[in-house]
Amino acid sequence: MKTQGGFLITRIKQVGGRVFERILAEKKIDAFNGAQGRILYILWQKNGVPISELSKESGLAMTTLTSMLDRMEAADLVRRSREDKDRRKVIIFLTAKARELENDYNSVTEEISRIYYKDFSEEEIEQAEGYLLRILNNVEAVL
Repeated sequence: MKTQGGFLITRIKQVGGRVFERILAEKKIDAFNGAQGRILYILWQKNGVPISELSKESGLAMTTLTSMLDRMEAADLVRRSREDKDRRKVIIFLTAKARELENDYNSVTEEISRIYYKDFSEEEIEQAEGYLLRILNNVEAVL
């Protein structure tokens, strides 16, 4: 059986990313881009995350994440702090400015979700997300 799952997921990520950026532009949100939004989303769920965990949760390589955090820190979206017990461990925190952007981000993600799931029933959405989660677990298991 020939499958296209990997190709389709990659295309959805590429096209979805462009749509996300377009929605940000249409809403005149320029404080963060789509990739930075992923980082902010993780921190809105749980502020004060070790950089290693942020790398894992975001799927970004440490080198990529570090340079993104440099830009986000310069834009006053995040701040880095060293853990008291282990000074080598870097913890990432949101700034007040980043906390104020959460509603903007949520409005963009709600819009992109409406686009993704247009004409899907709630049951189909649940199934689709269940399958995607299983695929994610499968690929994460080999890391």
